[in-house]
Amino acid sequence: MPVKILSVDDEIDLELLLTQYFRRQIRKGEYEFKFAHNGLEALTMLLKEKDFDIILSDINMPEMDGLTLLTKINEMQNPALKCIMVSAYGDMGNIRQAMNNGAFDFATKPIDLDDLSVTIEKAIEQITYIKQMQQEHNQLESIKGDLAVAREIQQAILPRIFPPFPENASQMDIAASMNAAKDVGGDFYDFFRIDEDHIGFVIADVSGKGVPAAIFMAVSRTLIRATGIRGVSPAECINYSNTLLEKESVNNMFVTVFYGIYNIKTGEVKYTNAGHNPPYVLKANGSLEKLPVSGNMAIGIFDDFEYTETTCQLAQGDTLLLYTDGVTEAINPQEEEFTETRLEQTLKKVAGQTCQQVIDTIKADVKTFANGAEQSDDITLLAIKRQ
Repeated sequence: MPVKILSVDDEIDLELLLTQYFRRQIRKGEYEFKFAHNGLEALTMLLKEKDFDIILSDINMPEMDGLTLLTKINEMQNPALKCIMVSAYGDMGNIRQAMNNGAFDFATKPIDLDDLSVTIEKAIEQITYIKQMQQEHNQLESIKGDLAVAREIQQAILPRIFPPFPENASQMDIAASMNAAKDVGGDFYDFFRIDEDHIGFVIADVSGKGVPAAIFMAVSRTLIRATGIRGVSPAECINYSNTLLEKESVNNMFVTVFYGIYNIKTGEVKYTNAGHNPPYVLKANGSLEKLPVSGNMAIGIFDDFEYTETTCQLAQGDTLLLYTDGVTEAINPQEEEFTETRLEQTLKKVAGQTCQQVIDTIKADVKTFANGAEQSDDITLLAIKRQ
């Protein structure tokens, strides 16, 4: 596209002078000149054609002078529109006022066309830079909008209605929460009914952050749910999911997973921990038990790894708490971590509370500890209580 230049001057001879001097650029389609003879005529043209790049304006003109025109142009708030003001050599007061009012540069009469050409080229460099910045800004705004939609979609695929199984509310309590460190996160939780007596549940943490982790999170969550809802054992579910995810993994991405099947009637939990943080069992009497560290690795690394499963027993009033490392590795302004020790201290003071109260208390304690420090990782919690 040619650079559009509007020359505003009541001296008709200037039109011929400019078109003759810049004839090569005009023929090549590099420059396009249009002419107005006073500020009012120029303003009318600017309102009709909003793609001018450079205004070359005389200061002293009838009907509307160049300084008034410059004020009107400033009101358009177009940083990519550059004004070069022209006046007599001795009219430095008006030239200075024009520069103070935002003119890009100036030229004095009689106009040195070689010097004007250099000035126009400098203006074009500025205009090109500003337009590139505007384009990048628009792209960033578009990406920001897309991320906001992606965040809503990601939150929508996670269960958010509590209690999720109201027909079993007298037998079990369950709550969960996921707070992404960025617009979208790599953590997820899920739970679903397998049959009348069994509930599948999962918490997971994808390596990495941002959009790649969020996409891998969506794939992992869908695969584990689709496999687990068939009622296969935890080990079989994770083995199958690992085989498929290893083939889909890009940039060596992996995911730590705790997948369990809860027996509503007996309180038994069969589970496979694939490299995830060991959960806690908060006993009804207020004591705390940490489940054993797993020997299983995260999924998505080796397709031939054989995952194992184990069991734990929840007595009435016991709460199983699962979390991602965004909880224990949350930092404060001194770059200290929240740690498992602080998590255990929090858990000891929430005995007997509902799952939602337990989660809310942990999140509040982490926020207090962080003391305004930027959240560096996704924070996800899931709690199941046997009533």
